[in-house]
Amino acid sequence: MPQSKSTKKFEKNRLKDVLKRRKDHAKVKQKQHMQAKRKERRARDNAPADDAEANTLKAKKNEANENSFADMSMDQFFQGGFQVPEMKKKSAGKPKTGKRKRTQIGEDEQLDSDESMVEAAAPAEESGSDVDSGDDMEAHKKQLAALAEKDPEFYKYLEENDAELLDFAEEADLAEIDALSASEDEMTPRKKRKADKDSKKDVEEEGDNEVTRKLVEKWRSSMEKTSSLRVMREVVLAFRAAAHLNDDNGRAYKYSISNPDVYHELLVTTLEYIPKVLQHHLPVKETAAGKVRLSTDSKKFRTLTPLLKSHTVSLHHLLENLSDAPTLRMTLESLLSLLPYILSFKKVVREVTKTVSSVWADSSNTEVTRLSAFLVLRRLVLISDPGIREAVLKQTYQGLVKGARNTTIHNIQGINLIKNTASELWGLDPNVGYTTGFVFIRQLAIHLRSSITSKMKDSYKTVYNWQYIHSLDFWSRVVSAHCESLREAESGKESPLRPLIYPIVQITIGAMRLIPTAQYFPLRFQLVRSLLRISAATSTYIPLAPALVEVLNSAEMKKPPKPSTLKALEFSTSIRATKAYLRTRVYQDGLSEQISELLSEFFVLWTKNIAFPELVLPVIVMLKRWVKAMSKKNSGNRNTKANSAIALLIQKLEANSKWIEERRAKVDFAPNERASVEAFLKEVEWEKSPLGAYVAGQRKAREQKAKILEDARKTEERKKKEARGAKVKNVTEFDASESEEGAVEEIDGFSSDESENEE
Repeated sequence: MPQSKSTKKFEKNRLKDVLKRRKDHAKVKQKQHMQAKRKERRARDNAPADDAEANTLKAKKNEANENSFADMSMDQFFQGGFQVPEMKKKSAGKPKTGKRKRTQIGEDEQLDSDESMVEAAAPAEESGSDVDSGDDMEAHKKQLAALAEKDPEFYKYLEENDAELLDFAEEADLAEIDALSASEDEMTPRKKRKADKDSKKDVEEEGDNEVTRKLVEKWRSSMEKTSSLRVMREVVLAFRAAAHLNDDNGRAYKYSISNPDVYHELLVTTLEYIPKVLQHHLPVKETAAGKVRLSTDSKKFRTLTPLLKSHTVSLHHLLENLSDAPTLRMTLESLLSLLPYILSFKKVVREVTKTVSSVWADSSNTEVTRLSAFLVLRRLVLISDPGIREAVLKQTYQGLVKGARNTTIHNIQGINLIKNTASELWGLDPNVGYTTGFVFIRQLAIHLRSSITSKMKDSYKTVYNWQYIHSLDFWSRVVSAHCESLREAESGKESPLRPLIYPIVQITIGAMRLIPTAQYFPLRFQLVRSLLRISAATSTYIPLAPALVEVLNSAEMKKPPKPSTLKALEFSTSIRATKAYLRTRVYQDGLSEQISELLSEFFVLWTKNIAFPELVLPVIVMLKRWVKAMSKKNSGNRNTKANSAIALLIQKLEANSKWIEERRAKVDFAPNERASVEAFLKEVEWEKSPLGAYVAGQRKAREQKAKILEDARKTEERKKKEARGAKVKNVTEFDASESEEGAVEEIDGFSSDESENEE
């Protein structure tokens, strides 16, 4: 039955005094009772009676006492002089020698009975028992949880206006560390114990709880030399105040920080030494497979649990508000060391994963910072259970999609970084990777189907955007990285991710042909590159030549081009060409260059295949027809650059076909001998073939061209920054000169006023 408000108020304010008065009164009554018994004993000794009469009188007296005890009220109970049976106690240690202070008989028993009556009603602090304080804490947590469910509005009010009440359980848990530290003091040498006591005394003497440099240095020295848990608790409390320094929630913390240098020292000390102290008291062992072993059932871990939660929440809050790259990297490194200790806090781990994935996917952060965040995600996948792994993979994918919203020449490298690093996570546990990947790929298929079936005008925009394209490209990287044919041949078994290849290819081809207009040819090229990556890594044949030949046969390439002064379109960072580019020579040249490159990259995958002549024959015929048609039409205004690029490709394809036919004529096995067919020209490097040599040269030329363009872009950006800085400097000097001139004018005016007054 729940206690009433008046009962709780009485227990809090008056119960202690009432019990004290009753104890004093009981002692007086006990003394009077013992004096009366002694007088009765003396009288009985002076006037002895026979045994029968004495036994009869004693029985009657006991019966009277039992009847009176049954009818006794609570006040009479405390005023009575009866005896309580003595409970056997275990000796706490060796008995004390020497003279023993004489006490009256029954005094100890009476005190024990009083304490047993108060035990259920007294506060946990007065009981002195860890068990009672833990029970009160658990009861308080349950009451708060019930309050949050039944009356969430009132719970929110308490959270905003009386947060200390909600933090009672956390502070009660932190108090248990003192007992844990006290037990460790027995194993600590006296000199170190004295130093810890002095440091604790210095902390208690701080009047306003202002964190100073001297205090931080003492904390650092204590954690470094003695790994004190008591000092670690104080550092955690100070770090919590530092992490919430700029919050306007009106919440009061134990410590306050006003000096920026002290703030920095506190952050560095906390992030560096907290993991070391935890490793000293709770060592983590890591197996060769990457699993960690930590005893979470020990009393020490249960005692440190609230401290770990508090510190992790502070770290999480700090990560959300940090912008300084070195501090952000240091925070992530500290969090990396804490991961084995917080795995049992599922909700905290999910929140931390969400924030870390945001840091990893944010293009405004430095590359080193993003890699530090990725290492946190990677270690979390390695050491956690399948439930947390799935949550980490989902948060990682969401962060990737969010970070790939906009793509420019400036952030394309960062986007490729997050796609490459995220693809590694899916291979750490391929079974969990397959289930999560299947769900996300199915979502992409649903979006594509709804775009095809919908009659809305802009339904295609759910597919034709950078987030969708980067998602398809990401899954192509996943299966390419973990379904390599060479790796599977070495291991002797297929990867669990290989069944994802077919749906990825089908969705990509469907998205490629959704809007087959000239404006979205750059998007088609982006998707073709993703499919080429899959085909190269997994040795899977994907028919890409028809999609590329279709671009050549489009009206955009057949009609005569218009002259234009537009800058060449950057196909690596474009999925749509503006209308200004359509029917221009710049756009046609770019399309022919992309088609020639992608066709050569597609056929070079099969340059050593015994069926290469049959594979390339239909494409050679169509390309020759196109070149012949473009040479006849518009002879006065034809695009010679596009024609020459396609003609050169035809020449290389024919040369490679002839090379394969020459070597195929020397074989002595039938087509049905699969092992011999697959081993055809296996010892020859692909660069030695005519098409392979051409593709290798083209790749090298493109790399040099990209490097030159990248250097030029960086030089241009540097010049812009210098010009911007010079402009700001000139404005600052101009303002300073104006202020100086104004000051001189004021001084001149002041001196003239003084001269007038003197006259």
